[in-house]
Amino acid sequence: MASRSKTDLNEILSDAYDKACVEYLNLYPNESQPFLTCTYRSKEEQNQLYQQGRTTAGKKVTNAQGGESPHNYNPSAAFDIGFIALNKKMDWNKINFIRFAEIIEKIQPLVEWGGRWATFSDLPHFQLKNWRKYVK
Repeated sequence: MASRSKTDLNEILSDAYDKACVEYLNLYPNESQPFLTCTYRSKEEQNQLYQQGRTTAGKKVTNAQGGESPHNYNPSAAFDIGFIALNKKMDWNKINFIRFAEIIEKIQPLVEWGGRWATFSDLPHFQLKNWRKYVK
């Protein structure tokens, strides 16, 4: 199972995530709040996700095979988030991701948001720019 632990994140991302969460709460205290849904993911798990929408049922969720994703390295060079509403239900409203992305990109310019990708928009995904130089 993929990790949700900040301890599995690159230090730059962990710090940026923490600061962005504080700022998000300050700006939107009565709105849904972010939480980590994925940090590190094994290459096997990545391959399973890659098969989704190709050879297994479901919608395509990634274009990366095992070893091609910044999630596949520990510490991870990427994280995914979701939002939890005050009523404890998941909230996938795009505005939440946009707001969080604007905050984190201002805090840490080394982070890029998958929601800005032209060919495959990935709203929950954040990664280090040029992530390959950060992984072993």
